[in-house]
Formats: sequence, structure tokens, C-alpha cells
Amino acid sequence: MAETQGEQKREGGRGPREGGGPPRGGPPHGERREGGPRGGDRGDRGGDRGRFEGPPEIDIEKLIADPLYLDNQAHGVVSRMRDMDSGTKSQLRRLYNAVRRGVRAPESERQQQFVMLRARLAYTIARHSLRSLDTLEKLLLQVTRKNDARGYERFRDLFEAIIAYNE
Repeated sequence: MAETQGEQKREGGRGPREGGGPPRGGPPHGERREGGPRGGDRGDRGGDRGRFEGPPEIDIEKLIADPLYLDNQAHGVVSRMRDMDSGTKSQLRRLYNAVRRGVRAPESERQQQFVMLRARLAYTIARHSLRSLDTLEKLLLQVTRKNDARGYERFRDLFEAIIAYNE
């Protein structure tokens, strides 16, 4: 019995339960769990237990193709802003004006304008704790990488809808 107790201590970190059954949360002694050494399917936690799960990402392809998707995402961002942040309308207007300037920029300069806009947006989010705008920052990264005129225009449209719904 001393050997099995020692094995159980090494495997699970605990001694046997009273009643002689298998240790809590594990398979009976001698059976192997599936899914590797830690065992079991633990979902997609990956060790970030206490970390806040961010807002859902916006899909650039859907944004370009579906106007209703754009409208729903704008409503979602605004409702998160109202729940989470105390961002001012003037901060949003300044960012929106920068988006408009970026869309109007010559094609050769457009991507650079949006790269700098993303940096500005990241600064504004961090400086004013506007965590609800993280979704826009991620979307802006997608738009910049795609470097498509239609994507930039749809990003502007989304931002315009956010401004409108935030009034």
C-alpha cells in the first residue's frame, strides 16, 4: 500500500481519498487520461484564467460585404463604450477626422496614414482606458494589412456609425 500511496502522491500531489476510491478529478489508478500528460480537454483556457476576455473581433470580409453586419458591430461597440468607458465624444471625433483624412489620402500614402492612425488609436485607448475600442484597433490592423481601398472605406463607415450611435 505504501507504493501506491507514493505513486498517487507523485501523480496527483495528494494521498488517497478516504474510502479507497480514485483521487478526486482523476481516472482510477492505472488508467491513463487522454489529451497528454495534464489530461482531459480543458477547453481553450491556456492559463489565462484571470485575464479578461476581450470583445469579439470584427471580421473585415463580413464588414465589406454586409452593411447589416457593419451596423450591428457599430451598435456593439457603442454599447460596450457605455458599459465600460467614459470616453468623450470629442476624442472619438478627433479619431474619426483622422480616419477621414486617411481615406482621402493618395493611394501611395494611405497605408502609412492608417499605420499612424493605429498608433494614435492605441495611445488614446491606453491613455484614457478606453478598452471598448480594442476591437477597433484589431480591425484597423486587419484593414492596414489588407491595404484595400474598400476596406478603408468600410472602416470609415463603421467609425461614422459609431459616432452617430454614440450621440
